[in-house]
Amino acid sequence: MPAALTIIPVDGLPEIESGHDIAALVADRIELFDGDIVVITSKIVSKAEGCAIELATVEPSGFATEWAERWEKDPRVVEVVLRQSQRIVRQIGPVLITETHHGFVCANSGVDQSSSGAHERILVLPSDPDASARRSRARFAELGVDVGVVVTDTFGRPWREGQTDIAIGVAGINPLLSYIGQQDPHGHEFRVQEICVADELAAASELVKGNTSRVPVAVIRGYEWEADESASMAPVIRDSSRDLFR
Repeated sequence: MPAALTIIPVDGLPEIESGHDIAALVADRIELFDGDIVVITSKIVSKAEGCAIELATVEPSGFATEWAERWEKDPRVVEVVLRQSQRIVRQIGPVLITETHHGFVCANSGVDQSSSGAHERILVLPSDPDASARRSRARFAELGVDVGVVVTDTFGRPWREGQTDIAIGVAGINPLLSYIGQQDPHGHEFRVQEICVADELAAASELVKGNTSRVPVAVIRGYEWEADESASMAPVIRDSSRDLFR
């Protein structure tokens, strides 16, 4: 493991719009080196990929309207949340915990109204965050640098208050670091210890990004990783048969 990590905010990015080349914009604003990890907030990926929805175009269903009236919510937003889910996991008061089409379990299917770029506009998660990360990694390679890419979003956690950034897409870097089969200094063999380094990198990057600083990208330097072109978030998503909360 490295002696130290450096986490660098990428300042000066413009308001991201559909079609923008995020990798090129990042490379124009910071000198990147082989082995860096570029951590990108999913919100700007959604904007660049055209994953914005104008609420004026949304016709809410009867269920969305009833739910919204009960909890004083916008029925159009509720409708988008439902469309972005494959099922509702929990309905507790005004909170909808859903399982998205990607397999993520989160509040409101990851639908976000903040910093969407316009009033009456909302953002949904990228349709395939792993593919988004791979495209960015490939674009960085075209620009002459070999970097890992992590796409993040802010999620809550079952056992704790507060939210943290987690990885929803990766490219080039395996999201898990397994200690299974290794031994600690006292000879104890690890049987289940597996660290989600992608989530840890995502959370660390949030310390220099933040929700109001308008810094949606960070670069992590000093973390040692081996390139894995088959990397994806698939092994991180726990099957429902092993999930105590579903």
